Amino acid sequence: MTRAFQNKIIEICDAKMAKKGDNVGLSFYAFFKNKNDNPELLLQVATWWIKKHELNHFEKATKIKHLIIKSQKE
Repeated sequence: MTRAFQNKIIEICDAKMAKKGDNVGLSFYAFFKNKNDNPELLLQVATWWIKKHELNHFEKATKIKHLIIKSQKE
């Protein structure tokens, strides 16, 4: 997953938390348009979400943001 897309995930998490509070839950589909115009990127994010971190379908935006920031530091 590219750094640019990681930053997009952080921006979306921040926007959702600002709008709905820190307890808002998101699925990895929240980071994509309703059409599958980039299946390779979708698979990268799904692999990161499901295989690497074993996340549930919906997770707290705060948790997702923390995991992304942590992976950027590695």
